[in-house]
Amino acid sequence: MITSYRTVVGQSTGQYKEKGSKFLSFCYPVSDENEINAHLTALRKEYHDARHHCYAWVLGADKLRHRANDDGEPNHSAGDPILGQIRSKGLTNILIVVVRYFGGVKLGVGGLISAYKSAAEEALNTAIIEEKMITTTLKLLFPYESTSEIMRVVKEFDLKILEQTFQEACYMLLEGSILNTPRTIERLNLLKRVGVKLEIES
Repeated sequence: MITSYRTVVGQSTGQYKEKGSKFLSFCYPVSDENEINAHLTALRKEYHDARHHCYAWVLGADKLRHRANDDGEPNHSAGDPILGQIRSKGLTNILIVVVRYFGGVKLGVGGLISAYKSAAEEALNTAIIEEKMITTTLKLLFPYESTSEIMRVVKEFDLKILEQTFQEACYMLLEGSILNTPRTIERLNLLKRVGVKLEIES
């Protein structure tokens, strides 16, 4: 079971020059393709005079969703080297874009691979990388008199309270490590006898 993943926190940038060509690299944390497309659109607009906007991204804790794009460079000379840098650090939920300004001298496929790899590496060198735990969200409905028992479970499994409402009928939205989810659910299900209703959100 995958219980955590490594990703970047916030945007980072890098730069690499080779024989007059300038490679600007941009690294972003992303959670879906809509975010990816928004970043690409913004960069293409800001650097509209650049010849190429090459990129690679990886999504999901299992890292199964990914894409590399050469944007007009020779096949596998740009997107794949960028993707290789992402994979070398074991990252996911990440987008790296490398914008190239052509300097008048052709670099050849080998030169391009090295340049795009180096540019992506520069952006990652300044990135903040963190490990995130995969979590499950639990929604609880319970009578007020069951509050103390619920709070014991919250403490026992180190659950994070995202939302809570205490009235005659109480509501709580909890988040906890996926590793503890089966035991947490088992423990909460024991409280059905005191009117606790449990829904698994994700």
